Amino acid sequence: MPTRTDRVVSVAVRAATKAKQWAQAAVREADRLVKDARQRAQSEDRRRRLKQTLVKTGRVLKTAGRAALVAAVAAGIAAARHKPQGGTKVVSRRKR
Repeated sequence: MPTRTDRVVSVAVRAATKAKQWAQAAVREADRLVKDARQRAQSEDRRRRLKQTLVKTGRVLKTAGRAALVAAVAAGIAAARHKPQGGTKVVSRRKR
């Protein structure tokens, strides 16, 4: 028959084993939460950078569109002011 000390030690060992198991489970859960948080932060950072890139691209396209419009208007004005020197030459075909 085990002595009282043996029983106390046995109970203490079982409690320590259970505490260790719970601590390991807590560590696994904490690792999972950290991994999820890291992935979320990276995806938010990626999303933010992509949004900034799209905003910059939009600004560049707006500026390019305005420049193209101004160039087209300037070309139209220049073409309207330009008067041909010799006029247009009409080439007639010979009938056979």
